[in-house]
Amino acid sequence: MSFGQGGPQWGSGGQDQNPYNQGQYGQNQYGRYGQGQGGQDSVDPFGNRSGSDAGTPDWAALAEASAARTRRRRWLMVGGGALATALVAGAVATAIVSSNKDSDNSASDKNSSQLPAPPDLPQNTTAPEPSFSSVAPLPPPDPKDFISDRKKDTLPLSAETLFPGKKLTMGDRVYDKGALARTGNCASAVKGALAGALENNGCEQVFRATYSNDGIAVTVAVATFENAAKAKKALQQASGSVVPLPGAGVPTFCKGGPVCRSTFNAYGRYAYFTTTGYTKAKSVTEKDTKAFQTGDDLGEFTFRQIVRRGEAQASAAASAPAQ
Repeated sequence: MSFGQGGPQWGSGGQDQNPYNQGQYGQNQYGRYGQGQGGQDSVDPFGNRSGSDAGTPDWAALAEASAARTRRRRWLMVGGGALATALVAGAVATAIVSSNKDSDNSASDKNSSQLPAPPDLPQNTTAPEPSFSSVAPLPPPDPKDFISDRKKDTLPLSAETLFPGKKLTMGDRVYDKGALARTGNCASAVKGALAGALENNGCEQVFRATYSNDGIAVTVAVATFENAAKAKKALQQASGSVVPLPGAGVPTFCKGGPVCRSTFNAYGRYAYFTTTGYTKAKSVTEKDTKAFQTGDDLGEFTFRQIVRRGEAQASAAASAPAQ
């Protein structure tokens, strides 16, 4: 509401008059809302009568009216804000739902477009199933078969392959290797009836080696035959002894009277013998455990060497490709 030149509805004033009569509070003795210049009673903007019989304004009513207006404006502002918030939230939710639907539809379309076509199932269900042979595999070859016949026993053979190295260790006993020898004249390597046993059964060759330890020496001899049957027959006929082989640090032994110990054995197509004695003029007795141990060690070692030949050839045959 404006206060123009026409002035307020409760005063008569003119163009030069203040709407409140001469100043902010006027010169009228009734204050701001006092009587105007007209002779009749006038009504103030709030409907109160003015004049000599009018009382003071109803300040409580004025305050209550102002508070009511303020509350209405506040409720209008709160209600409008809540409505605006609800509208914004609804719009955002709608946008999110729409976006999710579009994303789901896009992802579904994308996934469906990328899925490979299902493979065709085989139509022929009567195809033959794999079969397995019921024939048992052949057993591994027997190492003894290779050393029981000359035709199968084809590994190189010499005094060095039978008696390798410079020393022999058996348990806690160490023996020094002395001289080595090989001969095709089997009878010259032995003496007594053993010579006939070798010659009569087709002895091919004899290998000899001597080992010594602490004054005791032993010469071991290995004789080869065509097959195991001939070697076994020679063993059954054996008697006598091996001719001792001195040299390479071992003096002459078992010669000129001292008694020496002799052993006879066979394995496969091999027959092997030992002669054990002291390097001094001393005989071996039945209770001489030290001399017996030396001869047994060399006999055991020789047996192992013959077995190794069979194992090596059997292993090579098992790993060879089939022909």
